[in-house]
Amino acid sequence: MLRIHFTDADLAMLRVAGRPDPLWETVLGMQQLMGGTGAPVAFAAWRRRAAREIAERRLGPAARLVCRLAPPRGYFPDFLTPPEAGGGLAEGLDAVRGTPPARLRAEVIRTGLLPERGPRRLSWLPGLVAGDRERLEELAQALRLLHDALVAPAWSGVARGVHADRAVRGRAVLDGGAHRLLGSLRPFAAWEPPVLRVTYPVDMDLRLGGRGLRLVPSWFCWRMPVGMADPDLPPVLVHPVEHPLTAAVGQCRRPAALAALLGRTRWQVLGALRGPATTGELARLLGVSPASASTHTKTLREARLVVSHRVGGSTLHRLTPLGAALLEGDVPSTPPD
Repeated sequence: MLRIHFTDADLAMLRVAGRPDPLWETVLGMQQLMGGTGAPVAFAAWRRRAAREIAERRLGPAARLVCRLAPPRGYFPDFLTPPEAGGGLAEGLDAVRGTPPARLRAEVIRTGLLPERGPRRLSWLPGLVAGDRERLEELAQALRLLHDALVAPAWSGVARGVHADRAVRGRAVLDGGAHRLLGSLRPFAAWEPPVLRVTYPVDMDLRLGGRGLRLVPSWFCWRMPVGMADPDLPPVLVHPVEHPLTAAVGQCRRPAALAALLGRTRWQVLGALRGPATTGELARLLGVSPASASTHTKTLREARLVVSHRVGGSTLHRLTPLGAALLEGDVPSTPPD
């Protein structure tokens, strides 16, 4: 359990990242790729494509370098995901290149890779922890190549997921301020003022002390949030976004038949509405125009699969019990009156 302690000043400085963080997505994406049999089904198709890209682009050495520093489970160095990456990949890689040697050594030692002796010794590691510019450039280039091969081809889906999550958090702020925003982080976090209790692999306390907290929605983060191990670094909480379309495919008993019955886009709308969404959020998530999203929700509403109501200047849509049953493949034999 991670306990994040807020003050009034921290609540005033709570913010949500405006776009996906390219280095968090790269490192977490590599962890999903190397997760083996424990990898989520949600990423199965992406993992097949990513593995082909690694092979075709001959990125085995880059993948091994990053995976030694950031294995699928457990701690990885904070310097791989600097806050500067929030401004873009180039800014993040420049920050990686500029990591001070003392920090490099401290964080690599924490991984357990140092001290190293014997035949399994990594030849590049001493240079890296010493701040050797050539080794740091090698690491930065490995991260860039992996981002280009694994994350960039999926960027439109990554961005839609992150923007949809950001819209949910924004609506929470409009409805109830910072308290409602923190309360919206269930099920992976529980807001018990002034403490946010987060499902976490280790037990620790993080006292913000007026620094605020940056929430970073992430496509490749799965089930459990992650943050910086060093409490003195700028506080960040990277948390998973929902994968509604993937969830719909995985949970619908006959997805091909349902898509044929409804039409693929309306089937995707139905899957996306496993959680309430506005017309604009649906459009961004599915990559269609707002007019198209509105037309499809109207058709589903007339079939009593979706209900809609106005919330301020937006229309919020959600599944009816019949729509949820159809998505789950559990439709009653006699339709309702």
